[in-house]
Amino acid sequence: MTFEPFKLEQYFARWEFTAPYLLCSSDLEALTLRELLALADEETSRLWQDLRLGYTETLGHPLLRREIAGLYDGVRAEDVLVFSGAQEPIFVAMSVLLGPGDHAIVVTPTYQSLYSIPRGLGADVTLVPLDPERGWALDFERVAAAVTPRTRVIALNVPNSPTGTLVSRATFASLVALAREREIVLFCDEVYRWLEYDEADRLPAGVESFERAISLGVMSKAFGLAGLRIGWIATRDADLLRRLGEFKHYTTICNSGPSEVLALMALRARGRLLARAREIIQGNLERLDRFFAEWKGTVEWTRPQAGTIGFPRFADGASSDAVAAELVEKRGVLILPGSIFDWPGAHFRLGLGRKNLPDALGRFEEFLAARRTSRPAAASLP
Repeated sequence: MTFEPFKLEQYFARWEFTAPYLLCSSDLEALTLRELLALADEETSRLWQDLRLGYTETLGHPLLRREIAGLYDGVRAEDVLVFSGAQEPIFVAMSVLLGPGDHAIVVTPTYQSLYSIPRGLGADVTLVPLDPERGWALDFERVAAAVTPRTRVIALNVPNSPTGTLVSRATFASLVALAREREIVLFCDEVYRWLEYDEADRLPAGVESFERAISLGVMSKAFGLAGLRIGWIATRDADLLRRLGEFKHYTTICNSGPSEVLALMALRARGRLLARAREIIQGNLERLDRFFAEWKGTVEWTRPQAGTIGFPRFADGASSDAVAAELVEKRGVLILPGSIFDWPGAHFRLGLGRKNLPDALGRFEEFLAARRTSRPAAASLP
C-alpha cells in the first residue's frame, strides 16, 4: 500500500499552531474541560470521577454506543462502532470494502482520505465533481454513469466540506436507490450533520436510508470537542460491522476511556451544545454576509447551507495558493487554498466556527484593501 501525501494535514502541520488567526478551521470553537464537566448528569459525573484508566471495549463503551444510536431513527447500539476521530473509521471502512481491482466513486471536492485511501489500497477511483456554476449541485446522472460491475463504494460528504452545501433531497434519494439496486455501499461522511442552518434541509442519515449504507460521525464539528478524538460508524449491516471491528484490532484496538466518558457526557447534553454551535455560526454568518456584500466583485461565494465552512473564490481569478501565502505572511491570517482539495484556482476554504472570526476577517479586509490599492487594474480582470 502506498498513500499520497495528505495535503491538508501537511498544510496545517506548517501553519496551524504558528499562524495567529485561523480563518479556515473546520471545527467549532472548542469547549474547555470545565465547561463540559459542568454539563454532566449524575451518572456521567460518577463515571468520570470513578474512571479506571485501563483498556476499554473495542466496540466502544456500551452507554456511548447507545447514546450515538439515539442520534438516528431505527438504529440500535449494536449498529454502532466507536473509533478514534474520523480518519480511523475512513481508513478501516475503505480497507474492509476495497482492494486491488475494485472501484469507488467519490463526490468532490471533499476530504482527501475518501479518495486517497481507496487509491492507496489499489482500487480504481472515479471523481464526480460538484458544479460550482449551479451552487455546487451534484449531477446524479454522472454518478450513475460512473458505476461499473466492480463498483463497491459510493462516497459522499454531506453536508459537504469545503463548500458547506447539501445535495438535494431528490438527488440523495436517487443515490440511495442506485446503491441499493447495484448492491453498493453508500459511505456517507456526515461529520457536519446537525449543523444545517435550516433543520428542514437535513437529509436522512445514510444509516437510516438502507441497510448497506454507512454513516460517519465525529465529536469534532457540531459538538466542539475535536480534542476528544472520538468518532463512529453506524450501519445496519451486521456482517460489515463485525468485519470493521475485527480490522480495528489492527489499528487502535480500543479508544481512550476518558474521551469516551466525556463524549457520552456531551451527547447527553447535545441540545445545549448544538444551541451553542448555532449561536456561534449564526453570528459569524451575519458578519460574513456583510463582508461579501461589501467586497462584491473581489471575493464571492455560494452561501453555505450547513456546517462551519464555505468555499469562496477570488473574483479576479487570482491563485488562492499565492494569495494565501501572502496573507499569512503579511497579516497572520490563514486560509486554505483550493489546491489542498485538488481544486486548484481561485477557491479557498473559509471557516466560520471560531469566535475570533471578526478579528481574523478584519485583518483579511485590511489585506484586501491594500491589495486592491497596489493592484488598481485587478478589478477589471475577468
